[in-house]
Amino acid sequence: MLASPYHFADQGDVPNNPELPLILYREALAEAPDRATAFERLFVSHGWGGTWRNGIYPFHHYHSTAHEVLGIAAGSATVQLGGDKGERIELKAGDAVLIPAGVGHKQLSSSPDLLVIGAYPVGQKWDLIRADDVVDGAAVRARIAAVPMPESDPILGSTGPLASLWAA
Repeated sequence: MLASPYHFADQGDVPNNPELPLILYREALAEAPDRATAFERLFVSHGWGGTWRNGIYPFHHYHSTAHEVLGIAAGSATVQLGGDKGERIELKAGDAVLIPAGVGHKQLSSSPDLLVIGAYPVGQKWDLIRADDVVDGAAVRARIAAVPMPESDPILGSTGPLASLWAA
């Protein structure tokens, strides 16, 4: 498995995260008879909960009150990460993305069978802010800065890259 960090600058309407990089995990989860359930179990085993099954919204959005992990259980998608000036990334079944609070994400296209499993650190409640929402930028950035660090990496637990890449 390859884990790669991505840093994104503040874009005004999408604040991104000034301290924490997004982490892309290629081939985070090998082929499994039920990869969706396998992702859910993996996330929960590492202290991430509130799991859901769906896709990725087709508009730029971010969460100011929680970090989020997305596991691609089936299909593929092209996503825009970090806002309009961010990175276009191809995701395929087995990949995962750890998105720090404040980092924008948007689905640009997907295969018809796309299935995404999402989760948040236990105790964190997510909000949803669209890039075109009118918000108090200072308050949003203060909430992002106050989101606590997860206790462990959602993919690899205590041995994952979160510990080194998100070190305080």
